[in-house]
Amino acid sequence: MTELTVSPIMVKVEIVEEKDVAASPYASSDSSRTSSSASLSSVSSELSADETFFDRIAALVDIVPPTTRHSISSRISKTASFIKRGGKIVGNVVWVVTTSALLVALPLALSLEDEAKIVAQEKEMIEQQQGAQQMLSPSMYPSPPGSNLNQQQQPKALVPPGF
Repeated sequence: MTELTVSPIMVKVEIVEEKDVAASPYASSDSSRTSSSASLSSVSSELSADETFFDRIAALVDIVPPTTRHSISSRISKTASFIKRGGKIVGNVVWVVTTSALLVALPLALSLEDEAKIVAQEKEMIEQQQGAQQMLSPSMYPSPPGSNLNQQQQPKALVPPGF
């Protein structure tokens, strides 16, 4: 009978004599040792109706050695905890920035907007006052010749026309 020993570093195959394993439940006749077609025909390729995909994946665990499973599991757990801590830190930073913006920046922006409105109103009032003063005061520009204002401002001649 052939015995298979698996260690993490190497695989060792030994042929064990029948007398050593006579009490073994796996002992078989000499004909089954050489005939592999009988064992292949007994394997069913159909899926069991009550076996799920998860059950098939869970059965693959036995293929991977325990040390490898442990290292994969520890790497996955470390990565998950790192992502969890990073997400928590990012969430805290976003919270601080958002609340700071609401408590500090929003009132500041509103006060600056109110100040800009007040400045615009003052500027508009000054322009209205200047416009009213220009209408009441005489024009700084001379009137064109032939206008009535120009004739009223010139003194009338004492000499009659035609002389």
